[in-house]
Amino acid sequence: MNKTALYNKHVSLGAKIVPFAGFEMPVQYSGVTEEHFAVREKVGLFDVSHMGQFYVEGATAKDLLQFVTSNNVENLENGKAQYSCLPNGNGGIVDDLIVYKMEDDKYFVVVNASNIEKDWNHISKFNEKFGAKMTNISNETSLIAIQGPKATETLQKLTDTNLSDIPYYHFTVGTVAGVENVIISNTGYTGSGGFEIYFDNSLAEKLWDDLTLAGEEFGIIPCGLAARDTLRLEKGFCLYGNDIDDTTSPLEAGLGWITKFDKDFVDKEFLLKQKEEGIIRKLVGFEMQEKAIPRHDYLVVDAAGNEIGKVTSGTMSPMKKVGVGLAYVAAPNYKLGSEIFIQIRNKNIPAKVVKLPFV
Repeated sequence: MNKTALYNKHVSLGAKIVPFAGFEMPVQYSGVTEEHFAVREKVGLFDVSHMGQFYVEGATAKDLLQFVTSNNVENLENGKAQYSCLPNGNGGIVDDLIVYKMEDDKYFVVVNASNIEKDWNHISKFNEKFGAKMTNISNETSLIAIQGPKATETLQKLTDTNLSDIPYYHFTVGTVAGVENVIISNTGYTGSGGFEIYFDNSLAEKLWDDLTLAGEEFGIIPCGLAARDTLRLEKGFCLYGNDIDDTTSPLEAGLGWITKFDKDFVDKEFLLKQKEEGIIRKLVGFEMQEKAIPRHDYLVVDAAGNEIGKVTSGTMSPMKKVGVGLAYVAAPNYKLGSEIFIQIRNKNIPAKVVKLPFV
């Protein structure tokens, strides 16, 4: 198993370590609920260094990314980031990712940990035609996420960069706690605001400690993967491998907003046809109508007990105190307000399709 540069720090803090995407990662420290509320109400610190990072450079870099991703790279300007996905050529999704435009002809691509090699091979296959320069810096790059309403105040103590000048899904390269060339990005996976910083592995423990000290007055605590999951689910954010994968189309997953048909890209014809004909299933958010917790792979049925879908993600929402989840549901049962039933231990428990986000 791989370890991030902060592995020893997590162990010293008493984190519960679990295998995840080939890494030994902290799943929780003080407890999921406490960590969840820290991020919603104060500030939390996450090690997400298991994520993958590639540089794509050269005169054809934009053309390559324009073709392999679903979003329109043409809309990126220097200092801007873009959420997107890699269509797989068969109507599914290789991965979801973020594309950063560093400067003209230079892009920084962030991918999911479990898909680093898969994504690299997929993009490289198409790059045989384009010939852009690709560099995989995943093994030498660390990533810390500072998330929550007090995240900006915490990070601002350590940098001269005016963080309020960085809009959502924008970034800059600056100095943090004396460390130069840090990518400071107004992005995150919690829906509570904050920043993500990218830097060399050798500086990970220093930056973690400096951030912990800076956030002490705001009640900062370290947070693990379990809280990261409950936080993203309350906001209806997709998790690759659960809610999206090689068998789900971006349109079915509600990612039509990052699927731009004003350009040529992998799967354009298939997805355009799917858009015109209409999807026959859709990823929806639902809330349990009785006390019950939905889980991944639980069956979704209609009032007559006919199978109409499957739960992809589910949890007890710490904020709402009700069971919530995401599921692919067949038409017409995916309409807002529809009553569906989640099969839990051979019982069909009522749920309602609701608008996302949950919180």
